[in-house]
Amino acid sequence: MPWDEGLVNSLVYEGPDPSEGRVLGYVKAVNEALALAMEHDPSVFVLGQGVDDPSAMFGTTRGLQERFGNDRVFDTPVAEESMTGVCTGAAMNGMRPVYMHNRPDFILLAFNQLVTHASKFHFMDNGQTNVPMVIWAAIGRGWGSGAQHSQAIQGLLLGVPGLRIVMPSTPADAKGLLLSAIADNNPVLVFEHRWLMKKDGIVPEGFYQVPLGKGAYRRRGRDITIVGASHAIELARQAAEQLEQEGIDAEVIDLRTLKPLDEAIIEESVSKTGRLLVVDTGWQSGGVCAEIGCLAAEKWWHLLKAPVRRIGLPDIPTPAGFALEQFYYPGVDRMKSVIRSMLDG
Repeated sequence: MPWDEGLVNSLVYEGPDPSEGRVLGYVKAVNEALALAMEHDPSVFVLGQGVDDPSAMFGTTRGLQERFGNDRVFDTPVAEESMTGVCTGAAMNGMRPVYMHNRPDFILLAFNQLVTHASKFHFMDNGQTNVPMVIWAAIGRGWGSGAQHSQAIQGLLLGVPGLRIVMPSTPADAKGLLLSAIADNNPVLVFEHRWLMKKDGIVPEGFYQVPLGKGAYRRRGRDITIVGASHAIELARQAAEQLEQEGIDAEVIDLRTLKPLDEAIIEESVSKTGRLLVVDTGWQSGGVCAEIGCLAAEKWWHLLKAPVRRIGLPDIPTPAGFALEQFYYPGVDRMKSVIRSMLDG
């Protein structure tokens, strides 16, 4: 069935609304999206190391093999580049693979397939070939995972034409964005965050899609605009709520996708607040923080009352020790301090 037909509840989901009723965990929302996609379209299949084992990729693939069979849900060898090549070929021939990685670190082994092949075929043959595949991974953090198992690599891929990058922050978006990613005719990278997988939220039932490239206001404010995605938005919301007690009214924008980027929502907010803070789960140098900061300098300079600030990871590898992690990862207190400094005077 074509993906533009039979969608029961196509909508832009702006955030939890208790009137919608159903509460669902983040992991269950991802699992539900995969099941709905496979039920909707027989060309969708799910693969990855451990998708069929008891842990079921953090629980996101639990029950799928029993329901859809081992020809559509199956384990893969430790051969990331080869398997990404298999997915690319399958996608070019009408299938819609969803390749599940434990962590983005392992996607680094598939950069040749992603950057050199999957992202480019559509452009190299004058649009005759699409590569509709999803590469999914969960950002690691917080249990001593260290420099090689906790990397947020969205900034490395941000400049690659042909790729799309999705980073949800709520259970509802995790479901709706994944369905949109599977439906998209381009290679889409979906980066989840382990700390968000413990969240519950209001999640609509049935089949709905959250459009790629459409940000959402998570909190309205007048003094400063905070822009980001994934777990950085969770921290930003907490900081904004605490600063309200000090008379600071912060606006929080969840980009939801980094490619395509919703520039319009950022401009709309900055035109009101005049101040922009960019937050990211990845390295501060280059990447998401730098790109949005550059856009502000190029396009919205006349709207700014103060220099753009950014909060990301420092320019060092992730430490493995718990104590060092507390200094390495930005937290609510650091965000509050930066926001206060931007509003001084």
